[in-house]
Amino acid sequence: MSDSEFHRIKRLPPYVFAEVNAMKARARAAGEDIIDLGMGNPDQPTPQHIVDKLVEAVRNPKTHGYSNSRGIPGLRRAHAAYYKRRFNVEIDPETECIVTIGSKEGLANLANAITSPGDTILVPNPSYPIHPFGFILAGASIRHLPMGHDGGDTPNVDQFMEVLERATKHSVPKPLALVLNYPSNPTAQVAGLDFYRPIVEFCRKHGIYILSDLAYAEIYFNGEPPPSILEIPEAREVAVEFTSMSKTYNMAGWRIGFATGNKKLITALARIKSYLDYGAFTPIQVAATAALNGPQDCVEQIRQMYKQRRDVLIEGLAAAGWQVPTPPASMFAWAPIPPQFAHLGSLEFSKLLLQEANVAVSPGIGFGEYGDGHVRLGLVENVHRIRQATRNIKEFFRSNAAGAAQSRDPEARRELLEPVKAKAS
Repeated sequence: MSDSEFHRIKRLPPYVFAEVNAMKARARAAGEDIIDLGMGNPDQPTPQHIVDKLVEAVRNPKTHGYSNSRGIPGLRRAHAAYYKRRFNVEIDPETECIVTIGSKEGLANLANAITSPGDTILVPNPSYPIHPFGFILAGASIRHLPMGHDGGDTPNVDQFMEVLERATKHSVPKPLALVLNYPSNPTAQVAGLDFYRPIVEFCRKHGIYILSDLAYAEIYFNGEPPPSILEIPEAREVAVEFTSMSKTYNMAGWRIGFATGNKKLITALARIKSYLDYGAFTPIQVAATAALNGPQDCVEQIRQMYKQRRDVLIEGLAAAGWQVPTPPASMFAWAPIPPQFAHLGSLEFSKLLLQEANVAVSPGIGFGEYGDGHVRLGLVENVHRIRQATRNIKEFFRSNAAGAAQSRDPEARRELLEPVKAKAS
């Protein structure tokens, strides 16, 4: 029996990143040194004081039993204190906050909690895959909101509102929820409160929930920290916000995140999680509490590390002849495919970079059809490796300039891609 016979599996398209990942694995097996800028996986260790607290807690046998699916009270209080300190937003840790096993799990479980088959969900495109597919798995219909990206640091609120109003007007049934994600994965754009305000007003008027993904709240480079949508008092009537410790504290594998905001949505998420899990292992939650309540100099160090890597990457790509907008936040650069390769599309261009430059990136098509003109580069290798990546790319561009320019001709394009296809087979 094929897994494609199952209803929910049939709603999932082929995993776009699988082809690049398979090529990457084969290249490494053949002994090639692949510089991986694809997956957004932090490469540095969790700060030592957080690890020490985990070790201390795990040595206490009282922590070895089932935990609390809503999160231990101390961690919820620490998260509420973070919202007060960072956003000047008062959060009730009992009714407006829940600990999730990473923000991805929280979003997917909330989708299951609130979605009926056929509900319409509004999702910007391109977007992080869990944003549409968490709801698709829950039986929803997705209406994609095409998000143009002109290289600016912030989304255009007038353009977004026009798209949002049109989508709402022409959606049947009326949209249940809107997903937002700023700082954005993959585009790295940052939204301010002036962007959020008309959206909150519109969604309140039309009874549309807002799910805000703020996973990159602390990875910003241009001075002003990204805001929380909950800084708008009325947002609490319709919005819930997801945050994560994965990038802020290099705790990706620890799987600790939070959902915060609208009491009705938090209650729904808590109810469904009570049937599905007992929460993260208690010592991990204790260590996460220590991270939030303890010294925050490690957060600034992590931020500066990504800023340095960003600058080295953007400068190196510019020297290679690839003009990429400087990301104001996140751990990614959203790079338009160079004009001479634009006709290939993001998947074939990603394969070509892997084959010819030994650099792995994420094809933009994996984030939605409107991402196909870009690739995403992660700041997940050290400065030395990033410099090597840009040198490899520069050499690839130089050696393939003539062939790439000629490849607008279908036959020449076939010849250009022949080595890639041969290696993939």
